[in-house]
Amino acid sequence: MKAWLESVWPWRGAAPAPALERWLVLDVETTGLDVHRDQLLAIAAMGVRVDWPARRITLQPADSLTLTLRPSQVSDKANILVHGIGVGLQRQGMDPGQAIRAFAQWAQGARLLAFHAGFDRTLLQRYAREHLGQPLQADWLDIAHLCTVSHPQVKARALDDWLRHFDIPCVARHEAAADVMAESDLLQRIWPQVARECGSWRAVQRYAGRHAWLGPP
Repeated sequence: MKAWLESVWPWRGAAPAPALERWLVLDVETTGLDVHRDQLLAIAAMGVRVDWPARRITLQPADSLTLTLRPSQVSDKANILVHGIGVGLQRQGMDPGQAIRAFAQWAQGARLLAFHAGFDRTLLQRYAREHLGQPLQADWLDIAHLCTVSHPQVKARALDDWLRHFDIPCVARHEAAADVMAESDLLQRIWPQVARECGSWRAVQRYAGRHAWLGPP
């Protein structure tokens, strides 16, 4: 496990320069929408390198991770049709404890971003508490909030709405790795506006917080 983690996480063992930050855009797939009862089926994430002096972000496909988890009971046919993780793949998935431990070690120290991040965060924290005995130690940011604040003129709410607005393709919606790539592209599209207003992670958090004042689109 240690050798595998070192191969997929090139930053392991060496902290980035203070002017650089490692962010992770992530997505999860589940057996349903109940964050307190349904089970994780997949976790996918891709690294984003943030260069604050240059106000630039760079996607890092080589710094990516995709995990398929083994649920205690395979999901029903309707659920499988949504995410495409069939019975065989579910049964061959990683033990949930091993998977959340691998993710926590790989993601250690990174900022975490997701579209409608509350869902992903609640599921991952639930699994971390159950299998690791403590929540993940990470800061979170909701890409949906950044979209709303940076482009208030766009009447969009769902991820599909934003992808359509920016004409961003997604190879397979509701497939975790494909959604991560689409969300990362979305982050790149809105970044110029974000970077004009923000020069640090805390500034980006405050900027995203303005969504509460804008109300629904």
